[in-house]
Amino acid sequence: MKIAGWVLSVLIGLFLAVASAVPKFLGIEAALEPMEVVGWPVKYLVLIGAIEVGCVILFLIPRTALLGAVLTTGLLGAALAANLRVDNPLFSHTLFSIYLGVAVWMALWLREDRVRAVFPLLR
Repeated sequence: MKIAGWVLSVLIGLFLAVASAVPKFLGIEAALEPMEVVGWPVKYLVLIGAIEVGCVILFLIPRTALLGAVLTTGLLGAALAANLRVDNPLFSHTLFSIYLGVAVWMALWLREDRVRAVFPLLR
């Protein structure tokens, strides 16, 4: 179970760092266009990328993983709200934050005994 949790955690970390944060740092069109759609100024692009990287780092360090998951959940909640506000497609854009958030918490649940003790899904 722990290995599956770590594999999922690394995949989530790679996605958030490589597919989401790096395009923001490089100013790639794939990062600029969604910012325009949701009405966020481009000047926040690097800041949002840095917040994503910070959340990933915290999530991947065992001692700070819970804080990283909580902060990532907040970040994903903001993304959900921004997409909902502009009426982006529900299942592909708006709810993607929910899908990713569930994956973050499932990864943490799989890899951390303490989280399983608080949320005992299996008996």
